[in-house]
Amino acid sequence: MEPCRLLRPPPTTVFEKLLAGLTLAACLVLLLRLAVGARRRARLDAAVARVWRALHRTGSTTLRWPGERRRAAVEARDAIERARRRGAWEGNVYRPDSFRKRERKDH
Repeated sequence: MEPCRLLRPPPTTVFEKLLAGLTLAACLVLLLRLAVGARRRARLDAAVARVWRALHRTGSTTLRWPGERRRAAVEARDAIERARRRGAWEGNVYRPDSFRKRERKDH
């Protein structure tokens, strides 16, 4: 039996290293925030907020965009089909059947 093989710690995964790096970066930013004055702290907070919004917008757009575009195309196709089946087109004006005036009965 190899004794040094039993005592060796398991290798760290990439995820653990990434998590440790992100934690260290967050701690350094917070330490820097404490060290600067009020005016620079406000500028730093605004810059971090801008970066966060950009990342959030990019991430959510990237994840949702293909599905939403597909759904929008299906909805548009359905609306066009409904318009073709119901109502009448007079030039470029669509007049639905529900807007046509009914004959009024005089009592």
